[in-house]
Amino acid sequence: MLRWIILLAALLASPAIWAQGWVQSAGTAADFALAGPKGAARIVLAPTDAKVVEHAVRDLAADIARVSGRKPELVTAKEAAAGASAVLVGTLGKSPIADALAASGKLDLSFLLGKWESFVIATVEQPMPGVPRALVIIGSDPRGTAFGIYELSQAIGVSPWTWWADVVPARRDALYVKAGLRRFGPPSVKYRGIFINDEDWGLRQWAARTYEPEHGNIGPRTYTRIFELLLRLKANTLWPAMHPGTRPFNSFPENAALASEYGIVMGSSHAEPMLRNNVGEWTDAPDRYNYATNAGGMRTYWEARVAANGRYENIYTIGTRGIHDGAMQGPKAVPERVALLQQIFADQRALLARHVNPQVDKVPQLFVPYKEVLAQYQAGMQVPDDVTLMWTDDNFGYVRSFTTLAERRRAGGFGVYYHVSYLGAPLSYLWLNTTPPALIWEEMKRSYDAGADRVWILNVGDLKPAEIGTEFFLQMAWDIGRWRPDNLPDFLKTWAAREFGPARADDIAAIMNDYYRLNFQRRPEHLQWWLPKEQPRRSSMTPAQADARRRAFAGLRRRVDALTPVIPAASRDAWFELVAYPVQASALANERFLEGERGHRDAAEAADAALQKLTAHWDGGLAGGKWKHIMAENLPAGEWPSFRTAQWTMPAYPFGPPATPTATAETVLEAEHFDGQRNAGAASWQAVPGLGTSGSGAVVLVAPDGAGIAPERAADAPRLDYDLHLAQGGVLTVRAKLLPTHPGAGKLRFALALDTGAPQIVEMANRDSGAEWAEGVLNNARTVTASLGPAAAGRHVLRLYAIDPGVVVDTLAVGTAGP
Repeated sequence: MLRWIILLAALLASPAIWAQGWVQSAGTAADFALAGPKGAARIVLAPTDAKVVEHAVRDLAADIARVSGRKPELVTAKEAAAGASAVLVGTLGKSPIADALAASGKLDLSFLLGKWESFVIATVEQPMPGVPRALVIIGSDPRGTAFGIYELSQAIGVSPWTWWADVVPARRDALYVKAGLRRFGPPSVKYRGIFINDEDWGLRQWAARTYEPEHGNIGPRTYTRIFELLLRLKANTLWPAMHPGTRPFNSFPENAALASEYGIVMGSSHAEPMLRNNVGEWTDAPDRYNYATNAGGMRTYWEARVAANGRYENIYTIGTRGIHDGAMQGPKAVPERVALLQQIFADQRALLARHVNPQVDKVPQLFVPYKEVLAQYQAGMQVPDDVTLMWTDDNFGYVRSFTTLAERRRAGGFGVYYHVSYLGAPLSYLWLNTTPPALIWEEMKRSYDAGADRVWILNVGDLKPAEIGTEFFLQMAWDIGRWRPDNLPDFLKTWAAREFGPARADDIAAIMNDYYRLNFQRRPEHLQWWLPKEQPRRSSMTPAQADARRRAFAGLRRRVDALTPVIPAASRDAWFELVAYPVQASALANERFLEGERGHRDAAEAADAALQKLTAHWDGGLAGGKWKHIMAENLPAGEWPSFRTAQWTMPAYPFGPPATPTATAETVLEAEHFDGQRNAGAASWQAVPGLGTSGSGAVVLVAPDGAGIAPERAADAPRLDYDLHLAQGGVLTVRAKLLPTHPGAGKLRFALALDTGAPQIVEMANRDSGAEWAEGVLNNARTVTASLGPAAAGRHVLRLYAIDPGVVVDTLAVGTAGP
């Protein structure tokens, strides 16, 4: 019986099941008719409610019309009392509609009291005089109400990307909301958002030349669209674009007010304290951006922004670095830097107390120990207890730091700044979004479990084409339990069904799974095996590996070509933007590179020409020219040469011989396909589907308390067993392929044993700099070899023991050599 209860609970928790059915095309007498042959139910909104609620209501009316062909009328409560059903929308404490409903006792809204960004969607009989039935959307605060409104939009079939990716919802003649009460929130992470960054070659060009040429830059029209998207994704925070050449967010006086209207909390990146865009706003000499020698000038600079924007809802980044993501000017020795930063904290907080709230500990603030600042934090720098400490990844998707048990007592809590796009060493990746959702899940879930639940920010680059990664990250931030190893593969299926219909969802999800797996082996932006300023050289792939990769990408292209004709015409633009372009473009980039490496000039140049033609479609007929100038494969010639892959040209041979396979025959074990498992208390190895560079997943040690296993206790640690048959005896070696994660203490450690032998500790240094780190993040893999001594031919059991949490094992290659 217990087994069936657990199964039922899993089914009810599954997003695929949960998303089915609460808005349908046919209904019973108890259901609420949202739209039908006789028209659409009116939407009732109090004029006293927040502006963000009004914006969301107007979007909902347009969404209902988009789906049903019938646009609801927006009316006041007085106008609604005319005997017809209605949608009642309101925020507790701001809307007489919501407050009267709470007072009537017809709907228990106690769940919402004091909650952050929470809401209910419910059907109510006779909610007010003259209204026989209502669909009620009530929020605990204005953003909660807006999120509830957009939740209904998604339930009727409107994608959050309806504008940004041209996703056209399926038409439905009628919309019925099933009777009942649905509760949502509070979110898992308090502040959730994105950072528009390195926007020079996409978003800024598009905004300046296509979408709002009247401003010649990213301006209010673009930000208004971004604000709406964030609300549709249940996000609430934005770090605005800030690269050289982009006009600062606050250079448009209306931007901050617009953000406030949309309920968006504005912040600024790790290099931009106190909402200041230093690249565009610091007009004094560069060497004057030095708090040791010009404290008064920098305080005046910061104070002007705080005084102007303090009336809005913001998260203030405190501390300082260089003007544009460079090292802080001033003292060089760590102790002197620590002392200076602590003085900066005190002075900045005095400004916040003066212009925002005298109780400065109530003002949201964060400090980002990033790059050289991390060393100062680790040297004992004291950050005020109410300030959120925000960890970062290494720019390639691997979180550098995790909160220790001792740190978790901080009142300000912790957050994470994460990348799915990056301009920097060893090589940038700014073109396509190829970070697998499974890696985002593994790193962010581990961060959350270690206490990082206050602020999550995702660097999305130009935003397009990072739609899938952006949404997955924000879904996790809203509900950390929504995706788990047992249902992680459902994410792409539910996404594909929403964007393109359920009939082809499995096929599309399978394509995207292979897209992520193949590109995780080597991103399309990293298809060169030398770094800037190095001599060109061949890849490390053997001819067999290169041929297998070429065939795999060719197969992906054929699968996309086969599906394209059956995608409805109205969805073809979205199909190109979300699936066809990233898949085909990455395949052509690989074909061009691989054919070039083997000297097939005609094939390589044909692939290059096909890729240029494919990319040109963004500037041509796509969506009627809507996205002209949004997409570029590479940076313009001469820009950021030390961080970029060289523009592709047919290689000049010889580069040297291709890589040769190892002489020892090996059996490769996919780590997720184990034959036995033993946990140790709450700690366990966990198989994560879609993680890793080969096979169908990888395994990671999960320890809820974040603590590892002492090496001397390895025999009692969580263990995985692999049945093994050795065709010949000899010295047994195991090559373990790991993801280049950062478990702590600068080492990746685990243990191996054969049969009943004692566990042998295996460790590998993994610092976030240097040649080995660069190779690891470009390949998304590190390899370490262990010798387990003599082994006879025949059957054995290879045992994998856990030591450090966060060690991710992809494959184990086992071989024997010599007597």
